[in-house]
Amino acid sequence: MIYWQIFLAFFIPGILGYGGGPASIPLVEHEVVDRYKWLTVEEFSEVLAIGNSLPGPIATKLAGFIGYEVGGVVGSIVAIFANVAPSLILMIVLLGILLKYKNSPKVKRLTLYVRPVIAVLLGVMAFEFFSSSYSGIGLWQTIIIAVVSWLLMEKFKVHPAFVILAAFVYGGFFLA
Repeated sequence: MIYWQIFLAFFIPGILGYGGGPASIPLVEHEVVDRYKWLTVEEFSEVLAIGNSLPGPIATKLAGFIGYEVGGVVGSIVAIFANVAPSLILMIVLLGILLKYKNSPKVKRLTLYVRPVIAVLLGVMAFEFFSSSYSGIGLWQTIIIAVVSWLLMEKFKVHPAFVILAAFVYGGFFLA
């Protein structure tokens, strides 16, 4: 019975929390604090503060921790699954529809229209990263890091994770 309650406590906010994790936090709080009384408001706020300090999606971190506190390892697995299940189900359904109509001229036209929008969004994001880097560390440091990163990834085929790690170490030693 407890696993079913854990499932419902995180599945319902997953369905109703349009806008991602931050939008579903009040819904999770209602389920966990008000409905099931697994945590007090203070405990929930502490869990939320810890979850916000860690990288990754907040809703899954809340689900994992609260599920573990209430139902152990199995409770954590159930809570995380319940949290991602609405998105997972919707993605599977939409992918099925897309694959069913992949030869439709309307779907092909839609994908043609989506590609430039994604390219523009990525370009805007890259420009914003460059602008914040320029204002934070200066033009020359930004250019050096960008050129070296590009050379490492494109010419020497270094995995991006290693390039990010190297930039992190460089920033820690020379830009701190």
